[in-house]
Amino acid sequence: MVTREDVLSAFQFRHATKKFDATKKISDQDFLVILEAGRLSPSSFGFEPWRFVVIQNAQLRDELKTVTWGAQGQLPTASHYVAILCLKDGMRYDSTHVTRMMRDVQHLSPEMMEKKRERFRTFQKENGILDSSRTLFDWAVKQAYIALGNMMTAAALLGIDSCAIEGGNMSAIEKILSERGLLDNGRYGLGVMVAFGYRIAEPAPKTRQSADDVVVWVR
Repeated sequence: MVTREDVLSAFQFRHATKKFDATKKISDQDFLVILEAGRLSPSSFGFEPWRFVVIQNAQLRDELKTVTWGAQGQLPTASHYVAILCLKDGMRYDSTHVTRMMRDVQHLSPEMMEKKRERFRTFQKENGILDSSRTLFDWAVKQAYIALGNMMTAAALLGIDSCAIEGGNMSAIEKILSERGLLDNGRYGLGVMVAFGYRIAEPAPKTRQSADDVVVWVR
């Protein structure tokens, strides 16, 4: 069993690794665990708006490096580099994705599907999620960050380093991914990226606000 100390040790170990040891590769077995941590992550209504694209192609990484200023050290050295894509309009309450998830993944009856769809519609309408394609996409990206956090924590528990990456021209990055056919004809957009590997140097000491500054108890 994982102890409390193991959990906290993993969070102390994890840091935003700017450059990895390019000679060290994550084993297939370990990386599959990281991917499973993402796949098994929770999402609102259980509708899993994500797709994990593992970019190992050196030429594609070089292309991405030209427009991803936040990954200049990571793209050339990471053992594995992942783009987490998110559905756009596909997350509407009446989309084929939502229907497929309820019918084929969650195995709901037709009656339960309609009840859940109506709850989902109400949720999306009341919270402005249906206002535009952008609000739908931004809501989907919120879910992707749950998977991102779980993947990085799973990696840390395995002694594997990581770095979440947003820094770059996201439109230009999407254009490169689209030209490779990775955005499924515009159904998906880029949520966030993350690099995994093994550190080449020890990080600076971790700095965080104190618990008293960030935790509020309501009794």
